[in-house]
Amino acid sequence: MAKGYWIGHVDVADPEGYKDYIRANADVFAKYGARFVVRGGQHVVKEGASRARTVVIEFDDYATALACYESGEYADVMARRLPYSTADLLIVEGYDGAPPVVG
Repeated sequence: MAKGYWIGHVDVADPEGYKDYIRANADVFAKYGARFVVRGGQHVVKEGASRARTVVIEFDDYATALACYESGEYADVMARRLPYSTADLLIVEGYDGAPPVVG
């Protein structure tokens, strides 16, 4: 079964205020089995535009990724993020097919 992912591009206007969101999201993400794959870090934009931070969170499957975002628990946590940041977030299903043929 293919994994599910949140891919977020985030600009943080108030890093101190944003810390409350980071603390609060830990319990919700643990409940849904989320795992951070990318959490900030260096990046370079080669095409298009991006925000200052990129975050990728992995879930066991697409349905769980959706359920986490649509949960009341995450709605409460997200309310702590909104005053301090702007984000573009998409939820995608991972690829579970054959590897590409090389050569």
